[in-house]
Amino acid sequence: MLHTPLAKYLPNVSKLVFGCMGLGGAWNKDAITSAHLQQTHSCIDAAIEGGINFFDHADIYTLGKAEHVFGQALAERPELREKMYIQSKCGIRFADDKNPQRYDFSADWIERSVEGSLKRLNTEYLDILMLHRPDPLMEVEEVAQVFSCLKESGKVRHFAVSNMSQYQIRFLQRALDMPIVANQIEASLQKHQWVDEGVYVGNADGKDINFTPGNIEYCREHEIQIQSWGSLCQGLYSGGDLSKASPADINTSILVSKLAILYGTTAEAIVLAWLLRHPASIQPIIGTTNIERIKASCDAVNVNLSREHWYELYISAKGCALP
Repeated sequence: MLHTPLAKYLPNVSKLVFGCMGLGGAWNKDAITSAHLQQTHSCIDAAIEGGINFFDHADIYTLGKAEHVFGQALAERPELREKMYIQSKCGIRFADDKNPQRYDFSADWIERSVEGSLKRLNTEYLDILMLHRPDPLMEVEEVAQVFSCLKESGKVRHFAVSNMSQYQIRFLQRALDMPIVANQIEASLQKHQWVDEGVYVGNADGKDINFTPGNIEYCREHEIQIQSWGSLCQGLYSGGDLSKASPADINTSILVSKLAILYGTTAEAIVLAWLLRHPASIQPIIGTTNIERIKASCDAVNVNLSREHWYELYISAKGCALP
């Protein structure tokens, strides 16, 4: 297994990340219950027991309840904080009675978001603060100033981005006096455009691929950790509902099951191992709150797919031959 670029900043960080978007109940204003808290404890324990020490949050997840219930768990077991790394994201603002949905990288909103996350998470610092989605109105000097203040105050130790292109990262990095340590993008066996973009260079069949040229290579060159969200494909290839699936998805699900038997592992591990096999040292995020699926996912770090099996999965998921 290749090194994890983020380990340069977070020593011994796990190769997998537990995504906390599903904690705290539904995306509404209903109160957090004891069942939600117990679920959070169970998910944290399953992740840690499986070797995961990195937890991914965002201020908007279940309208703030994901951070809140996680903070309640840390309040009950404060010793857990030193066993984990926590990152959270900011910048997405939902529509309300007075304003439309928007992205906000203003210094005031970033600072307010961090303060809110720290309070909800019941922690004094974030290991990583991540800008959630590109804000067209971003002023890089303003972002740089608030980042410096947050770092100097000890509230945030490292900074990262999400869903950004290499050009946006380069533009922001120019204004910063600290490195951008990660870029979180949608990448999975099903959402494989990040691979297609390189395969179809100079080929007209690739004209509709919705990905940013050179993003993977740029992050690799500058040792920016690539994190993948949607990594498990919502269970599509590991026991999910295939009633409305495409022929390619059905065939890929069958292939994943066959390879799981061959490698002596789980379907979830095969799906994640496909990401881990890429030389970009991708760090997959596991978004499930199903304890058995968390456990099934953790074996991915022990699976080293052959080149042939990696391509077999890729071609199956594409549903067509390589160009």
